[in-house]
Amino acid sequence: MFISASENLNPRRINADVAEAIAKISQDDLRGWVKWLSVPRHFTAQPRANQEAREWIAGMLREWGYEVRIQGPFSNVIALPRETDSPMVLIGAHYDSVGSTPGADDNASAVAAMLGCAKLFASLPWPPSVCFAAFNREEDDLAGSRDFVTNDLPNADFTIAAAHILEMVGYASSAPGTQRIPEGLPIKIPDVGNFIAVLANWRSNRHADAVLQTARSYLPEFPAKSLKVALGLEHMFPVLSRSDHAPFWAARIPALMWTDTSEYRNPHYHLPSDTPDTLDYTFLENVTKLLCAHLLNTQ
Repeated sequence: MFISASENLNPRRINADVAEAIAKISQDDLRGWVKWLSVPRHFTAQPRANQEAREWIAGMLREWGYEVRIQGPFSNVIALPRETDSPMVLIGAHYDSVGSTPGADDNASAVAAMLGCAKLFASLPWPPSVCFAAFNREEDDLAGSRDFVTNDLPNADFTIAAAHILEMVGYASSAPGTQRIPEGLPIKIPDVGNFIAVLANWRSNRHADAVLQTARSYLPEFPAKSLKVALGLEHMFPVLSRSDHAPFWAARIPALMWTDTSEYRNPHYHLPSDTPDTLDYTFLENVTKLLCAHLLNTQ
């Protein structure tokens, strides 16, 4: 288990078309989407708000030309491009919140980043082969993503080469002492919470390396770090399996979890104070640009 950092890499020559494409990502869009979605929307505690979130996300994706379906008993939103080449890369984020919080960072920020990628790719004449999944019931033991991976994906007419799961990607601080390490995790990281963290296991470590290289080349001022786990050690640390990447890992599908590290940085985690005004939208914009640049460069 070890940490890698983008700032330790040498930048590579960038693709001008990719740089031009990611410049189209709108911080105003991201801010507006977070604001719209930031109401308590738990699957059972606020069923109407949860359904409205589902229909809003599905409607946005349909508007951009994706083929959208509501999947499974927990109402995951699955969106495929009109022309699919299998295997595809999946971008996923859960759209439910805990019942007591508007969930701006957890997880409206991630849904906004996912939508930012979807909108950009839909506008390109050369989009990557990417599908999108807005999972429900992440806050209930990952019920939505578990159902998708276990019951839907084996019978789908496409396969997933890798998954990028976005889990709280909007909170950052440049102040010392704002970043903590999960108790018992044998790693060292700076105590400044200004970086995006990418979690990988041995099947996905090479994808994490590519993300960091993209960050160094296209967003050199935006710090990215990866925690790469080897030898199946993720099973020894439950904190590493707390989001929708875990069912993909269990199915032996390469998956990365992108995060601002949740409660180890964000003091509003699972509280009513997790509101849109607490987020750093430049940070969220950079996360979205990084993911888009990575996928445009690797497909």
